Amino acid sequence: MSQKLPLMLLPGLLCDAALWQHQVNSLITMADCQVADLTQHETMTSLARAVLSAAPPQFALAALSMGGYVALEIMRQAPERVIKLCMLDTSARADTPEQKERRRLLLVMSQSGKFKGVTPRLLPLLIHPARMDDKELTATIFAMAERVGREAFHRQQTAILNRIDSHASLKQIKCPVSVICGRQDVLTPPEITREIADGISGAEFTIIEDSGHLTALERPERVNQIMKKWLAG
Repeated sequence: MSQKLPLMLLPGLLCDAALWQHQVNSLITMADCQVADLTQHETMTSLARAVLSAAPPQFALAALSMGGYVALEIMRQAPERVIKLCMLDTSARADTPEQKERRRLLLVMSQSGKFKGVTPRLLPLLIHPARMDDKELTATIFAMAERVGREAFHRQQTAILNRIDSHASLKQIKCPVSVICGRQDVLTPPEITREIADGISGAEFTIIEDSGHLTALERPERVNQIMKKWLAG
């Protein structure tokens, strides 16, 4: 019988298993990794239920960006099933009116047949400015978005638009928690991500230097190092 810890990995908006490939490869001796599909539902409640239905009875949970919103809903629905929690580049806040408006504009753009234009528009918000010419990194991001597709993008954005503020429920999280954020993350900057760590007793907070929003892809070695410590702790 395997002694490895089951680990559910939740991707972000327009991301799939490729977001976590470096971690799956690096953590193979410590964890049985499973990347959840967050493309089939348009509410956080339903997304969390889908993850829980596919997950083992107890598991560690790591989540980036939109995946973090789903993770917080999982912690409300079934906290007893999560052994450890790792949150990357995400927020406990609900969208501001300005953020809601930006999401609606992206939805209108994709609905008008310009879905392929969404990812180039988002790219400067996703990665460190110095990585914009990194063809391997940007090709991975574009390929993930293409695989997720327009209809799933609409469902994901609808779920994000209607999510609740999660600050009040943070104090109910009792498992070991690691919170990670890229120093140059402009979507969920360190001061926003830090709110999650501040709201959970005993949570550890780490800033990753020279990284934007997609730390798992941009700085995989550093993320792997932090996650190995988290899993072993």
